[in-house]
Amino acid sequence: MKNFTLYNGVQIPAIGYGTWRTRPAEVCEKAVQDAIACGYTHIDGAAVYKNEDSVGNAIKNSHMKREDLFVTSKVWNDMRGYEKTKEAFYTSLEKLGL
Repeated sequence: MKNFTLYNGVQIPAIGYGTWRTRPAEVCEKAVQDAIACGYTHIDGAAVYKNEDSVGNAIKNSHMKREDLFVTSKVWNDMRGYEKTKEAFYTSLEKLGL
């Protein structure tokens, strides 16, 4: 699968599995687990999707090594600014179990 190289040299998979509108929890977990089983190594989410716990459970239960997955999330508009962005970042990490 093709990767793109970011400015800092990190490689990101060109194609990722998006988790927007993937709810309820059991549907989200199964969908993400299936995506990983099919070869997706980039899982894309956002706090506003309200499914980060489910995405995190799916990642954990996939038994993939963390270093083999590229996980992205996004900060919503009400969490802009240095301190709020850091807060959102750590909340997402916690919910995702990363």
